Amino acid sequence: MLPTSVEQVSELIKLGRSLGIAIVPQAGNTGMTGGAVPINNRPSMILNVSKLNRVRDIDSQNNSVIVEAGCILATLRESLEPADKLFPMLLGSVGSCQIGGLVSTNAGGINVLRYGNMRELVLGLEVVLPNGKIWNGLKVLRKDNSGYDLKQLFIGAEGTLGVVTAAALKLFPKPTNTGTAMVALPSMQSAVDLLRVFADGAAGKVEAFEIISKGQLENVLLYHKELPPMPLSSPWYVMIELADSSINWDPNQVFEQILTSSIERGLIHDAVIASDSKKAERLWRLRHTISEANMRKGFSVANDTSVPISKIAVFIEQVDQRLKQEFKAADVYYAGHVGDGNIHVIIVFDRGLYDTDEKRETAAARANFIVHEASVELDGSISAEHGVGLMHIEELERFKSDVDLEMMAQIKRAFDPDNIMNPGKVLAAARVVAARKMAI
Repeated sequence: MLPTSVEQVSELIKLGRSLGIAIVPQAGNTGMTGGAVPINNRPSMILNVSKLNRVRDIDSQNNSVIVEAGCILATLRESLEPADKLFPMLLGSVGSCQIGGLVSTNAGGINVLRYGNMRELVLGLEVVLPNGKIWNGLKVLRKDNSGYDLKQLFIGAEGTLGVVTAAALKLFPKPTNTGTAMVALPSMQSAVDLLRVFADGAAGKVEAFEIISKGQLENVLLYHKELPPMPLSSPWYVMIELADSSINWDPNQVFEQILTSSIERGLIHDAVIASDSKKAERLWRLRHTISEANMRKGFSVANDTSVPISKIAVFIEQVDQRLKQEFKAADVYYAGHVGDGNIHVIIVFDRGLYDTDEKRETAAARANFIVHEASVELDGSISAEHGVGLMHIEELERFKSDVDLEMMAQIKRAFDPDNIMNPGKVLAAARVVAARKMAI
């Protein structure tokens, strides 16, 4: 179904509820964990919000925008150009992902280090509840301490508590000076140490700090058939972006000062600073096309874990050892956001060796378990920004505490006692049924 108004969304949900049909919200369909895919054991209505795509209001003085759930992220960012404003969320699927999906998965992206993830960027929401009622929580306030912060329940809920139809979002001044550099590093720990150097030397101006392992970078360059931007003689590389709106601030000068000092201290091996925007785009293309390159190479399993920043190096050391011991013929790559501890562990298998669905599913399940176990052992999370969806329900049951899961199930029951909203996602069906029985 493709509703064109929030009222139509309400009527469709009421219809689905009366017929006992599951409602599966869907936006840009770019998710990584099956959160917008119907389950097979129940009649379902796919409720796609793509036609709810208007930018309703831009308030330059308040630095806020109200936008509908079906608006594509790139379209929103372009609509803000005349106002010289920035909505800072940015990820590889910028040209196809939609606002509703970003809210529902609490998306992150490459600029979380400076601006936070979606939860920090949302001021208010408009949501159609499982009973068909429309909740208008589209306030654009920075401060509102009048009771529970209800919008937070829907951010990251993956459509299991209601359908997000619009969002009020924070805006920021558009940076006028931006610089990009790629840095070669001797170790993962040196990347963490370099992050602290930039946090001190370029306080508040670090937009992105993205790690890429040597093997991953080599595979991306092979995919693009390009020469590397620097000799690939180091095991780790980091992409750094600095940005600010100050007229007299020069990001490349800051890069030169910090990177020269870091080379002299032995903290880094080498660095290249993009001299113009086209060269910066070329560097960032290496980061943004990782998924395409890996899919071209073989059967790819990508994880979305997070650990405390201080434990990133230990996490990678441990998970690398375990994965290579388990899958001797697979390639293990790393990419991610050092500034928030979100590391994507990517295992690429030879399609010739994993030539059936059963073999691929078994390998993926085992790889996911190894990565998630290593993360949780270090007080991390099995999902940093992609969500739980269908893919990680069993892992959530395994690694979350009973108290966590019971509270989540009780919230689900309170909002959706008939379990019509995106059933089979986030929470296991048995967990939801148990919560309903407890209430009865």
